[in-house]
Amino acid sequence: MTDLRYEPLDTLRQPLVNRFYRSHRSPSRARGDQQAWVARAADPVAALCLTPLAGGHWLTGLLVDPAFRQRGVGSELMRRVRDTLPGPVWLFCHPDLDAFYHPLGYRHADALPAPLAERLARYRRHKPLLALVSQPLPPAETPVSHP
Repeated sequence: MTDLRYEPLDTLRQPLVNRFYRSHRSPSRARGDQQAWVARAADPVAALCLTPLAGGHWLTGLLVDPAFRQRGVGSELMRRVRDTLPGPVWLFCHPDLDAFYHPLGYRHADALPAPLAERLARYRRHKPLLALVSQPLPPAETPVSHP
């Protein structure tokens, strides 16, 4: 497989993400208040967006080019993003996608920030959705040697 770079894009390069979304007929778009991440060779083959919230981030718009699915690209992008964020990351997904997110450390959210709880209630009027959250891993502990 082609070597891919996994990286955040600055605001000036977000049109690359929006072009990627449009080329796959996705309604997702990167907005100026979001941080867009991509997996790319020359052009993006996967993308997602992060919206900062008090104490964490909301992840939206994960999309992998069909030619790159089932190769671990989406999982690796999710891992790279998770490793850079200090707080929780929330996302909404169809129940069928729980099996994709669970091995990446996402669990059913017991509570949501108020803006996300309101949004989830609106979205659930039209489709089934799960609210998932991933907490950052605690810092690695260094074992203490005893004499």
